[in-house]
Amino acid sequence: MFQIHGVLDLIFWVLAIGVFALSAWALVHALRTPARAFAVTGKQSKNLWLIILGLATLFGFAAAVQYLNVLSIFTIASVIASSIYLADVRPAVREIGKGGNQGPYGPW
Repeated sequence: MFQIHGVLDLIFWVLAIGVFALSAWALVHALRTPARAFAVTGKQSKNLWLIILGLATLFGFAAAVQYLNVLSIFTIASVIASSIYLADVRPAVREIGKGGNQGPYGPW
């Protein structure tokens, strides 16, 4: 007999792994970005983003190992914080770090 709860559990577990991957990706990017880039672009400080994304990754991991429910407020806040970083902050700070020797046709 087809068990709907098993399928739903699998779907929510995959979503929890997605939350963890999203927040981990944002945290790794924030760790690799120089603190100067955050200040130049007028975004929040690097330390604040590291705290926010660190907590988001922690809650995403807790959901992935089924310690927290995927629909808990902490997991949803993790998705929101990571999405804001990746959609707003990452494109702004990514341009600052490129630098280097730029000629009229690109780096040389």
